[in-house]
Amino acid sequence: MPYNRNKAVQYALKYALSPNPEFRYFSSTLNAGGDCTNFISQCLLAGGAEMVYNNNPWWYNHNNLSSAMDDTWSLSWSIAHSLYWNIMKNTMENTKGIKAHILSAASMLDLGDIIFYENDENRIFHSTIVTDYNNGSPLVSQHTYDLRNVSYIKPYRVKAMHFMHIYLN
Repeated sequence: MPYNRNKAVQYALKYALSPNPEFRYFSSTLNAGGDCTNFISQCLLAGGAEMVYNNNPWWYNHNNLSSAMDDTWSLSWSIAHSLYWNIMKNTMENTKGIKAHILSAASMLDLGDIIFYENDENRIFHSTIVTDYNNGSPLVSQHTYDLRNVSYIKPYRVKAMHFMHIYLN
């Protein structure tokens, strides 16, 4: 099934500022590390990505229909560094799951593509989804902090940005 960029973007725009109550929300004020990658995973799921439970897992389980507090998830669902390497492994090994073409410039990104941000310790620490453009420059939506259609360029120090053109198979 191809990646449905429109559905991923529609989901991102709908829930960027008001998180989906059907999923656990990781508040950065509660030392939960933030919700950026949980949000990106939800967008990828909305775009048609299938959950993977073995080998290179990426999944989220609703364990209690009345509350998201009892839900469980894989590390790659909620941690930026883990999702980045999950996608890279799927791509390199051509295994089931989310894959990406690595792009050299932000101007090459399409709607629904993902940007990962790397710090000085060579750690991927944040993720965003491209949801619009301003004069050809990508605008992104994200959680931690919850923002919609803002510049992909961050006001804090970033060692590198990884531009991923997402695809599925």
